[in-house]
Amino acid sequence: MSVKVDVKYKDGSKIFMTSDNHFSHKNIIEFCNRPFNSVEEMNEKMIENWNKVVPDDGLVFHLGDFAWGGYQEYKKIREQLNGKIILIKGNHDFRNGCQSEAQYNELFEFSTQQLLIEIEGRKVYLNHVPFLCYGGTYRDSKGLVYQCHGHVHLSKKNPKGLDIQRVLKYEFPTQYDVGVDFNNYTPISWLDINFKIQTQIKENKNMKIWME
Repeated sequence: MSVKVDVKYKDGSKIFMTSDNHFSHKNIIEFCNRPFNSVEEMNEKMIENWNKVVPDDGLVFHLGDFAWGGYQEYKKIREQLNGKIILIKGNHDFRNGCQSEAQYNELFEFSTQQLLIEIEGRKVYLNHVPFLCYGGTYRDSKGLVYQCHGHVHLSKKNPKGLDIQRVLKYEFPTQYDVGVDFNNYTPISWLDINFKIQTQIKENKNMKIWME
């Protein structure tokens, strides 16, 4: 099965992904058992982490739930972050985000609900939530197809979430949670994502079924 790729990138060395920062969202600290005493401390640390790894000419795919508080809060945070950002909207972006596409387009390269990209020849689905089936396939003629997502707040400090239990049971080795709770509150590079997924594939005993 062939699915049209939205954007292709020959060089992935300056591509990063992240999700679920929930900048300025007070309740997320307790909900996800984050190691911060205040929203201010959380925002400051995540901005610091972001700018340590993302260069000015970097590209970040943010897979949803960017911030809390509408356009003004989004704008305040966005102005402090390095790189270009493409936003894959999450449920909180629809509920508590910008009020129009024009506002999103002012702050981000563009925004959408899902995206199929190709990085260095590898197809990668980008969605806020993990899919049991994505694009109708896990592989195509060029090899395995990855999916990166957020939403579930996968974390050793937050082991009891309903979504987490489902993900641990059903997620494929070709999927990876790029959310900040799973990645030390820091964007993760494409190089690291690819390495981690390749490691998951090698360690999965049932992977040969998909590759036949």
